[in-house]
Amino acid sequence: MSFAELGLIEPLVRAVASEGYEKPTPIQEKAIPPVLAGRDLLGLAQTGTGKTAAFALPILQRLHQKGYRPHGDRPIRVLVLTPTRELATQIGDSFAAYGKHLGFKHTVIFGGVGQQPQERALRSGLDVLVATPGRLLDLASQRLIHLQHLDIFVLDEADRMLDMGFIHDVRRVIALLPRQRQTLFFSATMPPEAQKLADQLLTDPETVAVAPRSATADRIEQRLYFVEKGDKRALLVDVLRDPQLTRVLVFTRTKHGANRVAEHLHRSRIKAEAIHGNKSQGARERALAHFKSGETRVLVATDIAARGIDIDDISHVVNFDLPNVPETYVHRIGRTARAGATGIAFSFCEMEERPFLADIERLIRKPIPVVTEHAHRSHMPPPSGRTEPARPASAPPPRPHGGPRRRRTANAVTTARSGRTPSAAMPLRAAMDSVTRTVPTAIRPIGRAAAASVRSRAAAAARTASAAPRAKLPM
Repeated sequence: MSFAELGLIEPLVRAVASEGYEKPTPIQEKAIPPVLAGRDLLGLAQTGTGKTAAFALPILQRLHQKGYRPHGDRPIRVLVLTPTRELATQIGDSFAAYGKHLGFKHTVIFGGVGQQPQERALRSGLDVLVATPGRLLDLASQRLIHLQHLDIFVLDEADRMLDMGFIHDVRRVIALLPRQRQTLFFSATMPPEAQKLADQLLTDPETVAVAPRSATADRIEQRLYFVEKGDKRALLVDVLRDPQLTRVLVFTRTKHGANRVAEHLHRSRIKAEAIHGNKSQGARERALAHFKSGETRVLVATDIAARGIDIDDISHVVNFDLPNVPETYVHRIGRTARAGATGIAFSFCEMEERPFLADIERLIRKPIPVVTEHAHRSHMPPPSGRTEPARPASAPPPRPHGGPRRRRTANAVTTARSGRTPSAAMPLRAAMDSVTRTVPTAIRPIGRAAAASVRSRAAAAARTASAAPRAKLPM
């Protein structure tokens, strides 16, 4: 099926063709017709399936069909609410690309930057507003945004919006909207909280789903590395030596972790940059631009920052840290295999992350294949049901992860220096233990001189005991 066969007008078909897309993706095939018909929509699709075009194209056509003309001052007709500024920027770029032959105006607003340019764009009039919740509510409280004439409301990445704690902000935004509107609700997964919100927002919606809920993309090859925590960065460097890893997105759990990984790769002469919430907007945009252009080969990101990365040719995704929420794993590996391409996802699993691995495999309903032939294999045996990685013959036996190392006691040192066997030293040790037990608990925390006196008396008692004649036992 072609885009023209979906009922799109010629200017939109021409714009899509100029972007290099020849035929619609499954989510576009299923979503565009009901949106064109004015229906509410519940869209369930994995990341990277083309859902931005699935709502941007029919929205632009509906604006055109309603007779709105791209000139003069006019109220906002479309609001797209997204969780992150990167994703908002990507959606704004899509509206600009798909609507370039129609002339409709749009703007993108988000926090972290000055609001004066956003104020000017709002006052000049626009058709489509793409926004994050915080800045939208801020400008609305200043009476700079008026949504009473809104026709279409899009809530994108609803599950991530809830994960980030935006539920109260979302409800405040919804309170600003007119009751009569078309609502489009998109989510990669559908946890109970997201389903409850969808039930409140949508009226007799058309539901479209292009993959089972919480399922991973079929075109993604997944591999698992069991590794010790301290060896992860060295393993990452080894993995990146493969020239087939042309554009790699690495996920870490924390912002500081992302910085440390990027710095380690830089020291290893691998072009890498980090992107996370502590970076300025300019730094984040530069890092994304370098990654898109190929100037930077590796982008290290946290989950929230990576939600706005919409790049078709990411060759590999690396889970440097396994996520503790299994649905997040689905979002992460969905960054590769976008727009019909294939992709590969590597996951590094240390001992403490093995419960997370079990949750992930329960969600995706299959085990992730294990790579056993690498230089940084964990010495801990794998979980039950998996093949144990080979351990070099000279390697010490595994000890529990994080467990204390066995100390060399003072008695052991004395025995080693004197050449006595452990059994020969036992009378002295037993005597010292006996004296220690006779000392009242209240006075055991004593000084060095008193402790020396106790040891001296214990040694004398041991010598007296060894010199005394032994009583004969009756036969």
